[in-house]
Amino acid sequence: MARIDLNCDAGESYGDWKMGDDAAMFKLVTSVNIACGGHAGDSHTMSDTLALAKEKELGIGAHPSFADKLNFGRRRLDMTPGEIERLVAYQVGGLAGIAALQGIELNHVKAHGALANLAAVERAVADAIARATRAISPDLILLAIAGTELQRAGLAAGLRTVAEGFADRSYDHHGQLVPRSQPGAVIHDPEVAARRCVEMAMGKGLPRIEGGHVAADVESICVHGDTPGAVQVAMLCRQQLEAAGFDLIPFSH
Repeated sequence: MARIDLNCDAGESYGDWKMGDDAAMFKLVTSVNIACGGHAGDSHTMSDTLALAKEKELGIGAHPSFADKLNFGRRRLDMTPGEIERLVAYQVGGLAGIAALQGIELNHVKAHGALANLAAVERAVADAIARATRAISPDLILLAIAGTELQRAGLAAGLRTVAEGFADRSYDHHGQLVPRSQPGAVIHDPEVAARRCVEMAMGKGLPRIEGGHVAADVESICVHGDTPGAVQVAMLCRQQLEAAGFDLIPFSH
């Protein structure tokens, strides 16, 4: 049976401010990317999210970002590659420390938001993220947007690098994510997202906003936990993947 991973971003609450429904999403996905204090999350949220992910036997990763809670890490900050390298090491190391308290080892690293989008096109930033990841542990897997500079940087650094597609985001004709400010950038219809999910899993590539596909092999598919209706999207994606004959297993396994 063919295998695919379904992941979501998680632990994106902060103090009394709540984001997403991790408990519901964790029943549907196979891997999670936990915010580690940059765009969201704090030590208590990290701890609770790690415990839940361990209970559900999910693949567990760190989700570092620009340190910008006000804009949820979706605004580009002016930082040098060296500063980004230290930022990623700081955030991933923090989550790894909280995980160690619970006897948990991190499986992977996935950059968030504006940091991931920047690393997709700027090799120096991509290399900085890969270096920070490898420095913490060469056994960490780098989860990178398919067909990007970050994917290439991870491979060049000798990291196992997993290509990621998005069920709930649109792609342009270059295979880059359409900016969230543009109409149609975020997919809210569960039926549309699930269809795209199966197409990516079957190797058809990344679905372009104007139609057609950009060639790419996808090993993990993301449903954003902060998107309204995320649970319904993830539920239908899982159902449709299983109906298409896919076995959903964490890529770290």
